[in-house]
Amino acid sequence: MTVTTPAPGAPPPEPLAIADVPSRADRVFRRLTTGAGLSVLGLLVVIGFFLVYRSVPAFRISGFGFFSTVQFDAASGQLGVLGLLYGTIVVALIAVVFAVPLSILAALFISDYASGRVRGFLTGLVDLLAAIPSLLYGLWGFSFLRPYITPLSEWLTSNLGWFPLFSTKPGAILFNSMFVAGLVVSLMVIPITTSVIREVFTQTPAGEKEAALALGSTRWGMVRTVVLPFGRGGIVGGSMLGLGRALGETIAVSLLLPQVPQVTTHLLEFGGATISGFIANNAGMSGLGLNGLMAAGLVLFVFTLATNFTASVIISRSRSGVGVDA
Repeated sequence: MTVTTPAPGAPPPEPLAIADVPSRADRVFRRLTTGAGLSVLGLLVVIGFFLVYRSVPAFRISGFGFFSTVQFDAASGQLGVLGLLYGTIVVALIAVVFAVPLSILAALFISDYASGRVRGFLTGLVDLLAAIPSLLYGLWGFSFLRPYITPLSEWLTSNLGWFPLFSTKPGAILFNSMFVAGLVVSLMVIPITTSVIREVFTQTPAGEKEAALALGSTRWGMVRTVVLPFGRGGIVGGSMLGLGRALGETIAVSLLLPQVPQVTTHLLEFGGATISGFIANNAGMSGLGLNGLMAAGLVLFVFTLATNFTASVIISRSRSGVGVDA
């Protein structure tokens, strides 16, 4: 066998240069994906400019008072978004406060406690609940759930009335309140929040879970030290996604709230309004009233974008998997 050796002092062979020339299919696919991404951004910009353009007459008349006025009465020229924004935030926070703990517990049961068949059934059921139209939730909450929540409101007033949020005025009506609307919206938020959190929990490395159990940890200890730290980003992401869903909910709150703008700490009393519900109930307005609704929609648009941006920052600092080894 003959072995060929390079001559002494000869330079090493140069590496073969590979030209990175994308094929025609790659170029077409890149242009399609770029166009799709830019179209989403462009649609967002167009909606924003449209809302700003239609809101100018309302801002010109009300000025900064639009953000500090509680009532919205186009007939008298009194346009304000403070009461609507307050109701939107309160209903969304009530929904998230009730939905997130239940969603975390449900996601833990499905991912770490339920058997195979039960896990598959519950996963499909949660996804199905997330797809139910909000109109059905609103009708169910208005006709069935509201009579059961009213006694709960009465109990809270009688036993926890010393707390400002549960206090009521003498003879106050305790149905169609922001508390009732928040509870119904929480039922709408639970499925989508549970689905996101469960998906992250199921991605916890099996080796780390088995190692925790092999070291003598209980099932709860394994969940507390491995699953929950790994799923931190999913918990935050699912919670913020649920908050965004609650902020923009329209049909259910338009059925459950009288759409009377107000700023009050008596959350159990009749009254309250949200931006989306108020717009839906007064979509037939024209002239200055319509401009005021556009301005309110612009406020909700900006507030939702700010919420989503804040959520992305929080999620980036709470990535799943961080702290699992602690």
